Amino acid sequence: MPADRMRLAAIDAYIERLFVPADPALAANLRRAEAAGLPAIQVSPSEGKLLWLLTRMCGARRALEIGTLGGYSTTWIARGLLPGGTIVTLERSEAHAAVARASLASVDADVAVDVRVGPAAAHLAAMAAGGEPPFDVVFIDADKPGYERYLALVMPLVRVGSLILADNVIRDGAVMDEPPPDDNARGAAAFNRALAAHPRLEAVVVPIVRQGIDGLAIALVVR
Repeated sequence: MPADRMRLAAIDAYIERLFVPADPALAANLRRAEAAGLPAIQVSPSEGKLLWLLTRMCGARRALEIGTLGGYSTTWIARGLLPGGTIVTLERSEAHAAVARASLASVDADVAVDVRVGPAAAHLAAMAAGGEPPFDVVFIDADKPGYERYLALVMPLVRVGSLILADNVIRDGAVMDEPPPDDNARGAAAFNRALAAHPRLEAVVVPIVRQGIDGLAIALVVR
């Protein structure tokens, strides 16, 4: 690993060591995902803690996640909800959803967890058409080419004061290239432009350090 990457990994490990104590349930979640052959692309422990903090700070009762994978970030968000809250999480793969359900069954929080399987865009459109109550927190962590569309589809599902969060929006700086080098970077770059220009949102991207540099978009619905 190059020296700069080693330094970034050391910084992330330092933050995790100080602020994210070992957690048996989350560790079991990661082991279950690995045993099932899921890709190790979940948020880092320190970013999971950030999701928990943001959820808790806004007093959220209802959360929506796009991209469940093995349920690791779902667990962090669920734990941040107020007692009696609900998290709806959307996952395209039934195999991934099965792993997530097994892990989420033991979430130590007084919340309801609703895992819905199928294309996220179809679920979001149906939720808006069906009058789904608004969500206080939305977390987007799915296919990057779909991010811009997901943003448009979640806007009918939020209210003034809701938070919209999106992971992997810097991609080691590839979003700054003209043109971005791959579909993921192009999708993230298009999402960032749409987020910055959206008339209902005030937003910023916070760099996330792991073995490289990525980013978490944080947007507040202001109108």
